[in-house]
Amino acid sequence: MYYRNTTPWAHGSYPQVDQRYYGYYRDAQQPLTFVLVHGSWADTSFWDGVAAELRKQGHTVYVPEYAGHGGYPTDGVTHAMITKSVVDFITANQLKDIILVGHSFGGSVIQKVAEQVPDRLKRIVFLNAFVVNDGASLADQFPPESKAGFMQLRKASGNDTIMLPFPVFRETFVNLADLPFAQQAYSRILPEPATPLFEKLDLKKFFKLTTPKSYLYLTEDNVLPQGEGYGWHPHMSSRLGLFRLVKTPGDHFSAIILEPARIAQQLYVASRD
Repeated sequence: MYYRNTTPWAHGSYPQVDQRYYGYYRDAQQPLTFVLVHGSWADTSFWDGVAAELRKQGHTVYVPEYAGHGGYPTDGVTHAMITKSVVDFITANQLKDIILVGHSFGGSVIQKVAEQVPDRLKRIVFLNAFVVNDGASLADQFPPESKAGFMQLRKASGNDTIMLPFPVFRETFVNLADLPFAQQAYSRILPEPATPLFEKLDLKKFFKLTTPKSYLYLTEDNVLPQGEGYGWHPHMSSRLGLFRLVKTPGDHFSAIILEPARIAQQLYVASRD
């Protein structure tokens, strides 16, 4: 036994715990099955480091690609098509007891996926991800000036996509990174299909789900304005009702890519029983 004594908790003191317990607790993780869903201006490679770290700890990890991303055509892509890509992946692989994780735009995706496969889910985890209200679009979550800027980029694209200007990407997505990393990361991103960002989503079923939920909050993320009325936490997270909150330093992109072991550990904390 790891406990040194059996002092009853009711008497006002906790039992002293052998330090060996902490080592065991840190190293031995409950095996989980993760499905990781990336966000806008990304593809499945975004998760490479985190997925590798989770697998090292004995977890099973799946990273499905979805319509309009990872080299797939962007023409005519809708939010429903993106959702269907992930749902079809889950059902085709007969996945159960899933920790369904969404990052950024992926939050709206896992909301719709959860509606369709609730019996396959163990927990839903939002990693600096949008939690969209019923009847709203993802674009509605931004300040009016940002939403108008996206619309201008959409109109100027000629193919109904949105490509972030580098200054916006640098100051909001990778604000903690150095310039060489920011430039390298920007060179990898592709124009984002615009339609899914502006579609109004019916999310009535999602907000009735009793599936456990978590919000993993990277505290220096500058994609949404920090402060009252916007932001990831508590503005987005509070929409989940009862949820587990885990905080850790990081911006929107670079922390996940450059510090995968730390992010994977925090993701586990957000996901375990």
